[in-house]
Amino acid sequence: MSMELHDIIGYPAAFLTTAAFIPQAWQSWRTRDLSGISLPMYAMFTMGVALWMVYGMLIGSLPVFAANVITLLLSTTVLLLKISQQYRQP
Repeated sequence: MSMELHDIIGYPAAFLTTAAFIPQAWQSWRTRDLSGISLPMYAMFTMGVALWMVYGMLIGSLPVFAANVITLLLSTTVLLLKISQQYRQP
């Protein structure tokens, strides 16, 4: 079974862009310090990732869909931590 060129490019691209969020999510979870993160930016980013996930599903692209499922979980974690931090501060 040979892979198509778009899959040969898509899988590493999906892996790299998804893996790039792991350090941020881990650091945010571990330290609970999200002072350097913009709430509007992360909210828009998370919505964009959700739309990319749906897009990947609609076009039947496993790399696009799978990467965005994982990235959505990571970015939602950071977003929820940021929102909870925002409302805890006086």
